[in-house]
Amino acid sequence: MLQEASYYARMAAGIARYLRAPSEPNPLEAIRARVERRETTFLETVRRAIFSKPNHPYREMFRLAGCDQGDLADSVRRHGLESTLLQLRRDGVWLDHDEFKGSKPIVRSGKEIPSTARSFWNPLAKGLLIASSGGSRSKGTRSPRSAGEFVIRESHHALRCREFDLAGRAQAEIKAILPSTTGLNPCLRAVRAGTPVQRWFVPGGSWRSSPHYRLSTYALVLWAKTLGASVPMPRQLPWNDFSPVAEWIARRRAAGVACVVGATASAGARIARAAVEHGFDIRGTQFLLNGEPLSDAKGAVLKAAGCDATSHYGISEIGGIGSGCRQMVNRSCVHLFRDSVAAINYRRRAPFADVDVDAILFTTLLASAPHLFINVDMQDCGVIQPAACDCSYSQAGLTVQVSDIHSYGKLTGLGITLLGTHLAGLIEDVLPRRLGGGPGDCQLVQSELGADTTLSLRLSPRLKLDSLERARECFLDELRQVYGGSLAARTWTHANAIEVLVAEPLNTLSGKVLPLHLVRENARSAHAS
Repeated sequence: MLQEASYYARMAAGIARYLRAPSEPNPLEAIRARVERRETTFLETVRRAIFSKPNHPYREMFRLAGCDQGDLADSVRRHGLESTLLQLRRDGVWLDHDEFKGSKPIVRSGKEIPSTARSFWNPLAKGLLIASSGGSRSKGTRSPRSAGEFVIRESHHALRCREFDLAGRAQAEIKAILPSTTGLNPCLRAVRAGTPVQRWFVPGGSWRSSPHYRLSTYALVLWAKTLGASVPMPRQLPWNDFSPVAEWIARRRAAGVACVVGATASAGARIARAAVEHGFDIRGTQFLLNGEPLSDAKGAVLKAAGCDATSHYGISEIGGIGSGCRQMVNRSCVHLFRDSVAAINYRRRAPFADVDVDAILFTTLLASAPHLFINVDMQDCGVIQPAACDCSYSQAGLTVQVSDIHSYGKLTGLGITLLGTHLAGLIEDVLPRRLGGGPGDCQLVQSELGADTTLSLRLSPRLKLDSLERARECFLDELRQVYGGSLAARTWTHANAIEVLVAEPLNTLSGKVLPLHLVRENARSAHAS
């Protein structure tokens, strides 16, 4: 109880500190300046946060790689930041997802390097606002965010407002309540931008599902109001019903006011589909989508409703990574926020498939970053290349783009992330023991069908099942065990997004069955933030 009270007291103090923090007077110039000094900023951050800490895991990795602080600075000056990061990855200075999470030991050159999940919190960032990563209430990673970090993210948002001419639009957010801050944060940011969010809709749920987090969210909203911030109270949507959002947008449009909507890609597509089904006119609405890639299927649903959508790519433990421009609408492609993060491609074998992927390794540059990342693999892959457009992002120096973003170690849809490492034992061991059979008899397939993201549990005909519904409930029961009986299982269940069928396993593009049996059908998938 005392720990919870302390947690929310820090959150309240963080809101007050952020609302009082000075804004950057010229966001475009601020981004340009950070781009120009990004290498110097990185070296200074590493000096203060890693090389000054004798027991830091990264410092031991540098030592085993034969690289000291002077060697690092010399390499960055001579070869550039990204080339240096590639060489560091070859020399063993990197983290995979499970090493970063603290669920797997770090071993380099035959030596285990002591670490915990908190080893990579940034000691330079004094964060009071705590973000929680997707996936579940019990498994998520908490990331402290400082007021300075939020101010920097404001400059990225200002760039997006300029690119899409969002001034004067009525804004709605379709985001979760606590423990996720994905709903509260944009409401606070909009207040500071002088364009308060008018509606905050919360997808699916009820008072009975999480009363503690609902009360805590309302308390923080009331606290923000006492500080002069016009943050709307969250409004609960019925399970799997986004028509109230579509109706609100249509009413605003009829009144001559265009709208901008922040949502996950799944929620955005479902709003568009609800508008078409109910005859609501939401043409001209700009969707700002995150949490998962904007697939071609979801982009087509939004386009059919007369709407445009742009992707925002972020990871809770990092923050914003990139946003799309006008030439990247209705597809998964973003300008990399290279003023605050570096990204390189590294070819590797996917942990749950017999295929190679272009993994993205992330490095944080700023002293305000919530975590210290040097070549961290968050199980996403994509294509990193120069951006060819002359948009507001390119003019600010954000001239690198990341496209075809998807995850190779987790399934993501409806704003919920299911980690492959959590699912592996469930699919290969637990379910076969409960349903009969063995490894290779179960396979989880993610599919994109228009606005819907669905999961199919494919069970081998070799299994002698008396009821597919029993198999479905067995899977959901185990999912609740893995994810604390909370958001993940409830969201997928109530969205009618899980089907069970008897069928032979699907093959990968290489013609081989995945050993984990975690594949995607006709779509690519990623998380996010």
